Amino acid sequence: MNAITVNGIEITSDQIYTEMQFFPADSVETAQSAASRSLIIKELLCQRAKALGLNAENSDELLEILIAREVSTPKPTEEECERFYASHPQEFSSSPLVEARHILLGAAPDDAKLRSERLSQAEALIARLKDSPEDFSKLAEKFSDCPSKATGGSLGQVSQGQTVAEFEKALFRADTGLLSQPVESRYGVHVIWVDRSIPGQSLPYEMVVETIRKYLEELGERQTIADYLRRLADEAEISGYEMEASPLIQ
Repeated sequence: MNAITVNGIEITSDQIYTEMQFFPADSVETAQSAASRSLIIKELLCQRAKALGLNAENSDELLEILIAREVSTPKPTEEECERFYASHPQEFSSSPLVEARHILLGAAPDDAKLRSERLSQAEALIARLKDSPEDFSKLAEKFSDCPSKATGGSLGQVSQGQTVAEFEKALFRADTGLLSQPVESRYGVHVIWVDRSIPGQSLPYEMVVETIRKYLEELGERQTIADYLRRLADEAEISGYEMEASPLIQ
């Protein structure tokens, strides 16, 4: 391990090995690099604080004090908020909804024999429903292992995140009507009928502007801190470690 100094102050191997416990990584080299970077930043902050006659309990508090004293973080303008809103429409939309019914033929994930039987049963139900779609409620009441059988298999309106991923993936990609193939999930095998798909609606700017403003403020603060630490590093004499090799904040 190369000896590291910051403006003539040595960071010892023992310090680095102790710091490595806070940076779990896939390799010793990666953890060592992250720990070295962290210690260099702490030393830069301590040296700057000492030069200004400042004291703090820890490096995080010291960084806050130095940033407040030496750096001004600009607030996002209304124009910047509006531009961010316009360029990220997918992030400011309500969740799409699907009105659906299903028949769940329960089977544990590790019961291969039963799941095979349930798949065959689901395929038979789908074939029957293609000829007699009006029988869906009756078949759900008779065969489904879901509490929704009491309402003819109706799930009501389902939004994203309300169901298990494998069921949701099929549900939100389906056209309206009976799905032509069974859908497997951790609960078993599903026969699904989509009654209606309601696409997500764009949320008005006024509803999300504060969220955007806060996000841009946090983004600006992170960039400000990175720039400040970079300036301290650029003005310092650091040997044994190349600061440009890694980002100063993560």
